[in-house]
Amino acid sequence: MRSEVRLAAALLAAFLIGAAPGSRAAPDVPAALEGSYVIPNFHFVSGESLPELRIHYLTLGKVHRNAQGHVDNAVLILHGTGGRGKNFMRERFAGVLFGKDQLLDAHRYFIILPDGIGHGDSSKPSDGLRAHFPHYEYADMVAAQHTLVTAGLGVDHLRLVMGTSMGCMHTWLWAERYGSEIDALMPLACLPVPIAGRNRVWRKLLIEAIRSDKDWQDGEYKSEPTAALRTAASLLLIAGSAPLEMQHDLPTRDAADEFADKFMQLELDELDANDVLYQVDASRNYDPEAQLDQISAPVMWINSADDFINPPELGIAEREVKRLKNGRFVLIPASERTHGHGTHSWPALWQEYLKELLERSAPSPR
Repeated sequence: MRSEVRLAAALLAAFLIGAAPGSRAAPDVPAALEGSYVIPNFHFVSGESLPELRIHYLTLGKVHRNAQGHVDNAVLILHGTGGRGKNFMRERFAGVLFGKDQLLDAHRYFIILPDGIGHGDSSKPSDGLRAHFPHYEYADMVAAQHTLVTAGLGVDHLRLVMGTSMGCMHTWLWAERYGSEIDALMPLACLPVPIAGRNRVWRKLLIEAIRSDKDWQDGEYKSEPTAALRTAASLLLIAGSAPLEMQHDLPTRDAADEFADKFMQLELDELDANDVLYQVDASRNYDPEAQLDQISAPVMWINSADDFINPPELGIAEREVKRLKNGRFVLIPASERTHGHGTHSWPALWQEYLKELLERSAPSPR
């Protein structure tokens, strides 16, 4: 969903943070620097390996070190399934957070926006290996992010780790694996439990739609398996959309039909079946639940009440937040201003809670 003609689709199908093309970030947001870090001989949890794993990233601002020589202003922001770091540069995100005197002012903070394995310009199946690409999972993605941050960018401490959707789930894994290196955590739009129930069912349906399509040819297709991608795009749209928003923007049958047709054609022009399959399947072994009580850094956890993927009626968040030593859970009520699962990408709706988190996690003066 990168073309400007996708604007209507993106505002509704916000499962991917990169779904909505938007205007550029505000003028007072510093220009981002772009780069790639190559990790040699990367070993995956599956036992597979790559001689070179490329992790692409953007950075804004400059590193600052305290009197002890440790980085004290780095912020890591992690994207959702199918997204990329560059998507955080949209006006609705960067224009609210990264500008002069804003909460994550890039004139003061060093902001890191990586592309996860299998996403954006990082190494992915569609680069050439197709279905022979290692079957990565979230643990691999987080390990690669950590190597980028520490070895690639020389950052030994993070003021904040924030993530949306898949990046939200990665944030929990960062907290448990590298918590001593982090001052504060802000997971947006996820649950810290294994993916099960309806959330797993729609993912399984998407995965099997691709694998069972005769045109997929075990990943060695010459042209995209269109029927499979239609199913995948349909499921992603429903999972990411918000009913109030859709009813408002598509108030008639004709408007809804026109949107559906345009949305589908744009998706078919953009998606790669192997990339989508790997991206969704990467969540298969996600399970941070057992170690939640070991997280000591302050946590501000935000979900929205109109989130199809993480419905509040499950009561999971209210149960699990009690296990955090220093955590708060906030459920944003559904309204005509929220965007379903994609509310995670609209900081105007939750920046007050980010402000609270930064204030209560501020390191003590030395």
